[in-house]
Amino acid sequence: MTNEDVLAVFREAGALLEGHFILSSGRRSPVFLQKALVFSQPELSERLCKALAEKLTARFGRIDVVAGPAVGGIIPGYELARHLKARAIFAERVDGKLQFRRGFAIAEGEKVLIAEDIVTTGLSFRETVEALDRLPGEVVGGACIIDRSNGKADVGCELVSLAAVDFPDYDANDLPPELAAMEAVKPGSRGLA
Repeated sequence: MTNEDVLAVFREAGALLEGHFILSSGRRSPVFLQKALVFSQPELSERLCKALAEKLTARFGRIDVVAGPAVGGIIPGYELARHLKARAIFAERVDGKLQFRRGFAIAEGEKVLIAEDIVTTGLSFRETVEALDRLPGEVVGGACIIDRSNGKADVGCELVSLAAVDFPDYDANDLPPELAAMEAVKPGSRGLA
């Protein structure tokens, strides 16, 4: 799939939004990818994750475990694991830090892939890498449906994306006039009480 093919799936789901958005990083953007609308449709999730799984197999070979951060990595992690014939696990926040709970385990020597939906700054990815550092197994790399940083984010490991885009984003105190004139909306989940 090309970048445009992936964005077409987001458009099909009504998930490529335009306006003034507060991203999970706190930065502002005129474009928001509401991936929940894509992942609520199994046929769209399957189409994207199957294409990404093919890229991952070509790059990393066999994967034993797909691990992602909750909430964003749960559905793409599961769907990637299904196509890779691997197990899917997820980390969740406990006292502000990502941890693998619920009896999730990784055995010595297992090859682990980190999965996320969208990468912007790479923070959740790096936190997942840190959580995995406390477990046995070998992190071979990471994957995401869309790399919004277009390869610039430090995710703590090699990243394979299905699409890489470069949507503009801005510091909240340095907005272009057309964005500053609109009310900001925070559609994501990070930081919600």
